[in-house]
Amino acid sequence: MTPPPAPMTVPRGTVLFRPEDACKGFVVVRSGTIKVSLTAENGREIVLYRVRPGEVCLQTFGCLVKGNAYSAEGVAESDIEIEIIPIGEFQRLIADDLPFRQKLFSAVAERFADLERLVEDVALSSIEERLARALLRLAGEGARVDATQEALATEIGSAREVVSRQLGLFARAGLVVSARGHIDLIDRAGIEALAHSGE
Repeated sequence: MTPPPAPMTVPRGTVLFRPEDACKGFVVVRSGTIKVSLTAENGREIVLYRVRPGEVCLQTFGCLVKGNAYSAEGVAESDIEIEIIPIGEFQRLIADDLPFRQKLFSAVAERFADLERLVEDVALSSIEERLARALLRLAGEGARVDATQEALATEIGSAREVVSRQLGLFARAGLVVSARGHIDLIDRAGIEALAHSGE
């Protein structure tokens, strides 16, 4: 049996793959987060999903299954520890290792559900709702979002000017306080109400 690949430590900000890059193997995240985003021809960028431990990168999975190149960009959002399973070993695991195959397909199905929610969010939700949900998602259990307005625009697939205007409305309503490089959530309950106002 082939020994497991050695873990690699990758610093925050490292670009792991870009559009048109060939896939070198199946990426397993042991710690940290990979952000996967897509840039349209008009230059607007949107975050497709994040890959955390136990999750699958659909871009990598698609490249390995179909034999094509990447169409999005993957960046280490934090310091990460990953393993890269070579293509041949990945194919062997798919064919011969039932637990690996079941776990992989379950993770892929969950990732497709995430993308469906993203499409629904962009197509059917207001900027107010999308920004409120993004602030809650990025804050986690805390009350601070360490992100620029540009990063928030990428998060929800909008323009920085639109995000800036909406944050101004949130601030005037007493929901947030914006500073350079971060936003503090002052009224989390109020933001949660906005996040679900269209449901």
